[in-house]
Amino acid sequence: MAFVTANWNPLGESFYRKIELYEMGWNLKDGLKDSLVAAAPYGGPIALLKGHNRRSSSARPQLEIFSSSGLPLASFPWKSGVVKQLGWTVSDDLLCVQEDGTVLVYDLWGGFKRHFSMGNELSQSQVLETKIFHSPYGTGVAILTGALRYTLATNIDDIKLRRLPEVPGLQGAPSCWAVLTQDRQSKVLVANGSQLFILDNTACTPVTPPGLSPQASSIVHMCVSFSYKYLALLTDSGHVWMGTSNLKEKLSEVDTNIKTPPKQMAWCRRPKSQQPSAVVMWDGLLIVVGECKETIQYHLDDDSVLVPELDGVRIISGTHHELLQEVPGACEEIFKIASMAPGALLLEAHKEYEKESQKADEYLREIKEQSLLSEAVRQCVEAAGHEHEPETQKTLLRAASFGKCFLSNFPPEQFVSMCRDLRVLNAVRDYTVGIPLTHTQFKQMTVQVLIDRLVYRKLYPLAIEVCRYLKTPEYQGVSRVLKHWACYKVQQKEESDEVIAKAVSVKLADAAGISYSEIATKAYESGRTELAIKLLEFEPRSGEQVPLLLKMKKSPLALSKAIESGDTDLVYTVVMYLKNELNRGDFFMMLRNQPVALSLYKQFCKHQEQDTLKDLFNQDDDHEELGNFYVKASYKEQRLEARIALLQSAVDEYYKAKNEFSAKTTEDEMRLLRFQRKLEEEKGELLVGFSLHDTMTTLLSVGLHKHAEQLYKDFRVPDKRFWWLKLKALAEKEDWEELEKFGKSKKSPIGYLPFVEVCIKHHNKYEAKKYVSKVTPEQKVKAHLAVGDMEGAAEAAIERRNESEISTVLSRCSATTDHLLMERLNRARATAVKK
Repeated sequence: MAFVTANWNPLGESFYRKIELYEMGWNLKDGLKDSLVAAAPYGGPIALLKGHNRRSSSARPQLEIFSSSGLPLASFPWKSGVVKQLGWTVSDDLLCVQEDGTVLVYDLWGGFKRHFSMGNELSQSQVLETKIFHSPYGTGVAILTGALRYTLATNIDDIKLRRLPEVPGLQGAPSCWAVLTQDRQSKVLVANGSQLFILDNTACTPVTPPGLSPQASSIVHMCVSFSYKYLALLTDSGHVWMGTSNLKEKLSEVDTNIKTPPKQMAWCRRPKSQQPSAVVMWDGLLIVVGECKETIQYHLDDDSVLVPELDGVRIISGTHHELLQEVPGACEEIFKIASMAPGALLLEAHKEYEKESQKADEYLREIKEQSLLSEAVRQCVEAAGHEHEPETQKTLLRAASFGKCFLSNFPPEQFVSMCRDLRVLNAVRDYTVGIPLTHTQFKQMTVQVLIDRLVYRKLYPLAIEVCRYLKTPEYQGVSRVLKHWACYKVQQKEESDEVIAKAVSVKLADAAGISYSEIATKAYESGRTELAIKLLEFEPRSGEQVPLLLKMKKSPLALSKAIESGDTDLVYTVVMYLKNELNRGDFFMMLRNQPVALSLYKQFCKHQEQDTLKDLFNQDDDHEELGNFYVKASYKEQRLEARIALLQSAVDEYYKAKNEFSAKTTEDEMRLLRFQRKLEEEKGELLVGFSLHDTMTTLLSVGLHKHAEQLYKDFRVPDKRFWWLKLKALAEKEDWEELEKFGKSKKSPIGYLPFVEVCIKHHNKYEAKKYVSKVTPEQKVKAHLAVGDMEGAAEAAIERRNESEISTVLSRCSATTDHLLMERLNRARATAVKK
């Protein structure tokens, strides 16, 4: 604590400090020499392109990406064209602008994402200079071509190139230029000698900075503040002019006494500060200029790069990473030598209290007499947020907590919020994470963006801890992070589908609002179709499952999922998709295996495609519905002969139908209609208009067995027909428990061999064996053979002494494994033949 002000330097009425953020971990042999460097704001990553100027060298340049602490994230040889500029987007994607005007976009891990061009004319004129900037619309790129024309794209995610007007009298590259964002429009400020021009969409306007030193004959460098509100110009006479970016107000002008052009210049004004300031860097020297004539000078041992920030400037060299900023007001008030500010007195009071000195009471009394205890607590809390050393933060927060004990109505929110913020900031500032955010930057960035950045860096555990600690709503926090983790996990090639699917289901089991379909889509896009299907099984919303299944060409599964959902609109969507994708025969065959879909499609055809409906009835040999079809068609026919012909066709179909169904009276139809309407009100099942057969089939397929049985009793449906319908429906749903209950309810009118066969059809031999003992003697052999029981089949055939059955069993035996059984069967057959 005694050395807090050791690195402070006065400038006018303010102080500036240079804080070491990291000792860089990248171990560069030649530092930043011969490297193109770009560092993202808000403590973002750093990109280095080494050897980009060695055109004749056989060695390829190396593009490397590091965290702000110098830990490597990606590295690969550069195989494309000559790079003029590197820069970062607002979402931490790397932009590489080549001299042919092509811009290549890479992610944080060096993965190529896409590319775009800044104009076809660049193939001849090429790029002289370029600037990458951030605007209200996103990340923009501005280039100066060899034809001395400016081209601008304000948002790389929605490329709209703007060619700006020519600069009068420009014979070569301008001495300097910068991009301004004013009134939601991006403009270019160009210096040609001592002249300044603003280029916008329509005009090139000459401007004059108010009060610029008359000694200047040329403007050699310029920089714009982080917020685009302020501008600094450096002239060949060594003067730095600072003012508003609209060039209507001068704030100050300082003589640096250095006339050589600098390497870099950056604005360095803290938000809400009253003093304008800029940082100018030459080889081995850094100067801070403000309102007064004095300057602050720092000597640099290595090649360095300036990175403008919201509240200061980061200085990156081959060995260190530092932050230069104006000392925040609260910190200055508390730590300034001989300060009598309430925060300083409270800090002293706490120190004395810890020493058990009575001076603590004296300091507190002095603050209370001035009624400034609340202000003292506020100052300590605010100052803690601006400090980087955890011990200093703790000391200030303990002082604030001490002061709060003597206040009865001090709101706790500011103190609690600062404690939480600092814990998060200290975690992300850690060397292994490497995001050196200040509290001011953190508040500007927001928690959501910080979480996004942690997720982008694949720091999922830390992102989850931050979400939980800050009590972020689950759908914005933990669930969102887990979804990103799962999308990353399913792209891992070294693990099997089963392992990944299990890991994802376990991790996401308790997470709310997770869309498994999005994760499955990512798996499918990565070429892992089977994994995508496994993941879709965890998706509770069929509406989310079906579109992806259709995309993966899994039409039968998509139709099954749509029917399971009970959403008729979704079923219709799948049916219409299949109608367009499949040929007519395959389409009808698929619908026949799905009674619900078939019924809905028939409903559709009744209103939209009458001829298709007729084809469906013909294919199903549904003579009764064909008769109804002809009757309805006759209503629409105007010609008498044609109407008679249609009615005669209906009579023929009704006669055919009598062999399969009992005639339906008008009373039966009304009873069925009332039943269907009641069912729709109670269960939401849309069955009005369905035939008795279709209604029962649909009810059984959706599990409404009691309602189906009611129809069976009320309409005296033949026992065999009902048992067959229910047997098929239960087997289709693989509801083996209900099937067993059904089989035991009473003696089966269709026997028990169908139970065996339907279980085998659905690959459930275990269930099939339960019904073998109930099969009639005449069907015993078939039943045993169906379940693969050769011994049982042989015993049944020998017991019945049936030559045909014995021969059937013999044909199924294997000479290598069943030779003893074959001998028994042959002896039995010989005996049967004699008799």
